[in-house]
Amino acid sequence: MSLFDEKRDLGDIFRRLIASTGPISLMHYMGESNARYYADRDPLGSAGDFVTAPEISQMFGELIGLWLADMWIRAGRTEPVHYVELGPGRGTLARDAQRAMRRYGLEPRMHLVEGSMKLRDLQLEAVPEAVHHDDLSRIPLEGPVLLVANEFLDALAVRQLVKTEAGWREVMVSCDEGGNFIEVPARQPMDSAVPETRRDAPAGTVIETSPAAASILFEVAGRLANQGGAALFIDYGYTDAKSGSSVQAVRGHEKLGLFDAPGEADISAHVDFAQMELIAASRGARVLGTVTQGEWLHRLGIANRADALADFAPQHRDALHRAVHRLTAPEEMGELFKVMGLAGQDWPDAVGF
Repeated sequence: MSLFDEKRDLGDIFRRLIASTGPISLMHYMGESNARYYADRDPLGSAGDFVTAPEISQMFGELIGLWLADMWIRAGRTEPVHYVELGPGRGTLARDAQRAMRRYGLEPRMHLVEGSMKLRDLQLEAVPEAVHHDDLSRIPLEGPVLLVANEFLDALAVRQLVKTEAGWREVMVSCDEGGNFIEVPARQPMDSAVPETRRDAPAGTVIETSPAAASILFEVAGRLANQGGAALFIDYGYTDAKSGSSVQAVRGHEKLGLFDAPGEADISAHVDFAQMELIAASRGARVLGTVTQGEWLHRLGIANRADALADFAPQHRDALHRAVHRLTAPEEMGELFKVMGLAGQDWPDAVGF
């Protein structure tokens, strides 16, 4: 059931739904909330709710463009070639990557997968020749794909499972007597959905899975296996199995309660990169590795790039070095954010991994 087209307060819609049909899954709550949230707003920048790496510095998108160009050149410069970006924000990353790719003779057809009409307009200002798609199904099936997804997987809904005294149950959302949203365990057993190695965890343990993220990885990896190409998934997450809830809501650059503003705040969760690697490998894609964003950017030479830009524009030297610190320092984005690289079987090894 989708509530996406409703214009009424989403919290009230959820309450009526729960009253008539019973608790809804946390995955349902998160998915519908984010669908409403992203439908008609620009959430980025200091005036929005959060800032992503491409908005911090042009160096981020440029290095991604150089990485893609290097892969394409060493793979034999196959044409036609398609740049595909999932959740491209304002188009900043695509614009900066395109500028860098062109310097090395790579001029791919530009494809942006975006559902928000407001963001589509901003993206066309940045990359006027881009073609928009609702999903990956319309991306051409001929020619290698160079795909980028920066802070995309984290916004896809997650299913939470909690270990109770009676076994594993899905985390659901219900209402208390005052109409406040609360988490409750479902009645239906979910033990079979939990890996055997984790089934004996103590009561109270919470684990997360993302069917939507798994589906995206399954499709992208299949594309790489069949068409060739390379992909970068950049997001905050972990590479070892973790327990506990990572779901959080953000508005105005501040965290708030998960149930405080349904449809009016960005809800996200950490990405399980180990699971994403397994899915990609199962489809025949090459897993190049997963490293921290700080490691990856330093290996690609972000410090040298900052120095070169500072020599050209000395008045921006301090700002450039602040940007490098924010993107790469462990206490900033450098450690929490990970970069996962994938490629077609016949494509070369990659710098940075």
